[in-house]
Amino acid sequence: MTPQAVLAELLNRLEASRGAAVLIGAEELREWPADAVAALNAARLLAQARPASGLICPGCEQQCYKPVDVLPAEGGRPARAYIYCDEPEDMGRIEIELSTLGQWQITGDGLAGALAHMLGFTGTPQQDGAAKQWTLGALKGKEHKATIKLTLEGGVSLAVAGHTVALAEFLSLDGNGLTVDKNELLQLVDKPAPTAQAYQPSIARREARKLDTQQKYAAWKKTARELRRKPQGKSERWVSRQIAKMPIAQGSTAETIRKHIRH
Repeated sequence: MTPQAVLAELLNRLEASRGAAVLIGAEELREWPADAVAALNAARLLAQARPASGLICPGCEQQCYKPVDVLPAEGGRPARAYIYCDEPEDMGRIEIELSTLGQWQITGDGLAGALAHMLGFTGTPQQDGAAKQWTLGALKGKEHKATIKLTLEGGVSLAVAGHTVALAEFLSLDGNGLTVDKNELLQLVDKPAPTAQAYQPSIARREARKLDTQQKYAAWKKTARELRRKPQGKSERWVSRQIAKMPIAQGSTAETIRKHIRH
């Protein structure tokens, strides 16, 4: 999975959550490129969240989702975590590494703050009432000045000088870190569009990406149905891992695929 694919995945999840916290578990985070994770942390886009209260049990191939009991450190013994199997297999008490309970999150507020910082704004972005939109600040071009807004309604986009542009077109994640193309935004500032007319080329590209995403999810679901017909009643976790190895995964993780193939 490339760093840019990680960024695209995060933006898609944030759009689906409408700005609410998107949680990423320790297991999934380990599948991401280390430099991508470091860059996201450096940009304060990823923030540590409270530990998970449940996990996919590693006790057997059924991979059931189970609550985790954490025993605090006492009497010189370190803290421990367990899952108790109550399935017919009765695996009993299964010890869990505490590190696997770690979770990180991305939110609309966090994305707005990271963008404002990269664009050189000193104030805290303000959310526009109940709308999933944040005012980041104002950019001054050679001839004009315009307010920049982040919106999560109908896609993760930036509104600037009458244009509506997909954030993914201006945001990059690579070995150099997380960066936003400020120069391209300044060009839009100096070429304001009529306020009643959005930037049509970007909207067209955004709609095309949505269609591609829908087709990708449809391919996952079709393949999942075929894999479920296999003997021995394989779990959703197993199915998603098989799809993640296929070209149709397009770099998405097994956990992401599992969320979209559920019945």
